[in-house]
Amino acid sequence: MKRRNFIQATGLAALGTPLYVNGMNMGAVEMSPLFTGMDPDTDKVMVIIQLNGGYDGLNVVLPLDQYSNLSKARANILIPEDKALKLGNNPTALHPIMTGMQKLFKDGKMSVVHSVGYPNQNRSHFRSTDIWESASSANEYLRTGWIGRYFEKNYPTFPDGYPSAAQPHPFALTMSSTVSETCQGTIGNFSLTLNDPFAFGKLTEGKEKEAPNSPYGQELSFLRTSISQTNAYSTIITDAAKKGKNLVTYPTSSLATQLKNIALMISGGLKTKVYVARLGGFDTHANQVSTTDTTKGVQAELLKLLSEAISAFQEDLRLMKVEERVIGMTFSEFGRQIKSNAAAGTDHGTAAPLFIFGSCVNKQIIGKNPEIPETVASQAGVPMQIDFRDVYGSLLMGWFGVSETTVKSYLYNNFTLLPLVKNCALSTDANDITIEDISVKAYPNPFRDQARIEFELNVGAYTRVSIFDMLGSELSVLSNQQLPSGKHQFDFNGSHLPAGTYICRVQAGSEVMTLRVIKY
Repeated sequence: MKRRNFIQATGLAALGTPLYVNGMNMGAVEMSPLFTGMDPDTDKVMVIIQLNGGYDGLNVVLPLDQYSNLSKARANILIPEDKALKLGNNPTALHPIMTGMQKLFKDGKMSVVHSVGYPNQNRSHFRSTDIWESASSANEYLRTGWIGRYFEKNYPTFPDGYPSAAQPHPFALTMSSTVSETCQGTIGNFSLTLNDPFAFGKLTEGKEKEAPNSPYGQELSFLRTSISQTNAYSTIITDAAKKGKNLVTYPTSSLATQLKNIALMISGGLKTKVYVARLGGFDTHANQVSTTDTTKGVQAELLKLLSEAISAFQEDLRLMKVEERVIGMTFSEFGRQIKSNAAAGTDHGTAAPLFIFGSCVNKQIIGKNPEIPETVASQAGVPMQIDFRDVYGSLLMGWFGVSETTVKSYLYNNFTLLPLVKNCALSTDANDITIEDISVKAYPNPFRDQARIEFELNVGAYTRVSIFDMLGSELSVLSNQQLPSGKHQFDFNGSHLPAGTYICRVQAGSEVMTLRVIKY
């Protein structure tokens, strides 16, 4: 078994062991400077909930103003409009099973971010998961995770010498039997795996004999150090769990148990900064809904688990008086196609909504309901409005205090700050630009060879104007620059494209507008 596979399977990836290549201790290699200006001693905690399988966002966050066309594209799975859980006065609602998350929104503890994805969406579970975990572009392959790089600059000696007197607690915990690649660093993974904080068993460390100077000896040293550090971390984790106390009754589910244990360890004083929890089963090609009641079925059961677990977790944190220390987010590797299939399910698509939750989250809906055309092309997914790296970077800035300049160097140059975090979190050095609704026009529309895109900005902002196809591929970038306030126009030459429907996306600051343009 390869060492990388071994440490993933055993959960020893974060345990401070030097890795060797051709006999060289890779812990001595200088790491590239990615982060500055972040306070490593902050007591802020981030909880990431990974929804494995790619979930159908159109049946989770319901675009009520698009129901006429949705009913034509997915009549066999569409949630009845009169059953939807409204989110204030918005034409946006939640699946009727998600009463707990609706209450969080009403209480000002949840934000909904529409149509999150990335250009040139990959519809493979494995590759798209890699992209989300590494925060790479679709054509870029990174060996580190976005959280791993977050830690790496602040703890450049990792993994050697941890746990230490100065840093006795695990950096990250994955509530599973395999570590999350989100936490992968250059040398090792910063996450330890955990299923039950009370079920650690001491691993036998063996006799202390000098390891031979050979590849075998190097592997033996690796195992010895891993086991020793696992035992050290296990004592710290178990002690924190014993000191902690849950103050609510959690529902019975795997995700609820994961969040219950996270809350328990936080209340017991564990200083772990990032937790990763998981809920699988969202690959609903068939039986996504019941054929007799679309509010029931596989997806409804999963959404119930999600909503109840997050609701209980947030209430537990409130009663513990630690809720201002914790922020959470959900993500899934992709959304589903707009059209349903004949098996009462949906197939792999593109963008989907995600949730940010916590008492320091701005109550809001970011983005617009996705526009559903009257005639939906085969395999068409929901067009991307928000790049997922903007969500990551905005949390790093607003929650952990990372500078905007550093986030851009770490994620991507076109990063745009989203107003996700309220002032009870660490302040940032970014300017919060308020852009009023952008009215985008295209003419002629339909067009034959060329179309002119027009819009107006009330204030100057960094603006990206691009054209996507219905599969989520970014075909053309018309503008990617700082624009002044006023009217702007850009010409799009689509003479080389086949007839069909395309999406014009305009992002100015955190404001996004999409418009369908049709070529005949």
